[in-house]
Amino acid sequence: MSFRPLHDRVVVRRLTAEEKTAGGIIIPDTAKEKPMEGEVIAVGPGARNEAGQLVPLDVKAGDKILFGKWSGTEVKLDGEELLIMKESDIMGIITGTATGKKKAA
Repeated sequence: MSFRPLHDRVVVRRLTAEEKTAGGIIIPDTAKEKPMEGEVIAVGPGARNEAGQLVPLDVKAGDKILFGKWSGTEVKLDGEELLIMKESDIMGIITGTATGKKKAA
């Protein structure tokens, strides 16, 4: 099945949650929070401004993003759980790799 979002909507696949804490404690499935990071699968053509011109989205397919905890609507397409959300629900695009460690001054 093929799915194309309309207007300023985006289809997102959640990235997998961490299985362990930083201290090495294994987190059971029932205690895990849903990750707030995802990968953009598909984007709509954009929204129209007040003049009726099409304004393209800032995200594109393949972007890694950060979104709000309760953002989007969960749907199941071809057996895969995905989210459909508006571009305004996206907080930002993740670039590079984060190590999580601060450098000593």
